[in-house]
Amino acid sequence: MDYFFQQLINGLTLGAVYGLIAIGYTMVYGIIGMINFAHGEIYMIGAFVTVISFTVLGLVGAGPTAVVLMIVLVSALAVTSLYGWTVERVAYRPLRQAPRLAPLISAIGMSAFLQNYVQLLQGARVKTMAPVLQGGFELSHRADGFVVSISYLQIVIIVLTVLLMVGVTFIIRATPLGRAQRACEQDKTMAALVGVNVDRTISMTFVIGAALAAVAGFMVTLYYGVVDFYMGFLAGMKAFKAAVLGGIGSLPGAMIGGLMIGLIESFWSGYVNAQYKDVAVFAILMLVLIARPNGLFGRPEIEKV
Repeated sequence: MDYFFQQLINGLTLGAVYGLIAIGYTMVYGIIGMINFAHGEIYMIGAFVTVISFTVLGLVGAGPTAVVLMIVLVSALAVTSLYGWTVERVAYRPLRQAPRLAPLISAIGMSAFLQNYVQLLQGARVKTMAPVLQGGFELSHRADGFVVSISYLQIVIIVLTVLLMVGVTFIIRATPLGRAQRACEQDKTMAALVGVNVDRTISMTFVIGAALAAVAGFMVTLYYGVVDFYMGFLAGMKAFKAAVLGGIGSLPGAMIGGLMIGLIESFWSGYVNAQYKDVAVFAILMLVLIARPNGLFGRPEIEKV
């Protein structure tokens, strides 16, 4: 049972990261009806900005850990938000009235461009970083020496994810931007006719999604201490699966889907075989979609005539 609880903690931590990235996918899909396949690369850029920021601050001898973490997080948010805005501006806005296949191909092209762009700038080798936030709580200690623990960083990841989820939900439900987003989701033409700035609303949605991806990249870098130019593709695919599993277009569904995938990977790695954890995730995703084609919390798409 102790081993079960340790894997549960690890799975929730990993799932929280997937959920944050998945929210960015589902927000963009909810408004423009397209998947932003460059979103994983935005997450990867956030991770690289985190490593670079820590390196620079280490060279100049920055102050307390809390101050350093805040500066690094703000830097990652600023840079990745700019990239998210640029992706919408370059890959989506010029093709908004084009057939749906055109922006899809454009997004895939942007994903490949960003991946190779980072590889050329930073090199193909992995970047490592020394642990920044260490320590934690020991929950139980077995006679054979096995310890169930939760680190301070795992607590920060889970709590920060919950706070961001609440914040995004509040923005969408109770702010002018959220009302504009919901109006664009229903009908962009009518939203424009009643005074909604559709271009700005869509751009802000990309920026918010990129900011969430930046936080995910920041947390993963602190947690694992290793980044590389290919990490965005792998995490992006898993977050996309999380969004589909929870129901594409549903924010709670994206978070729950991310937590489910994190738990599946953790328990499968702990009890079966870590090499086949992705196979297990795909198998469960297929079973869920067979039973519920729109995902766990997705709604059937109503065609407007």
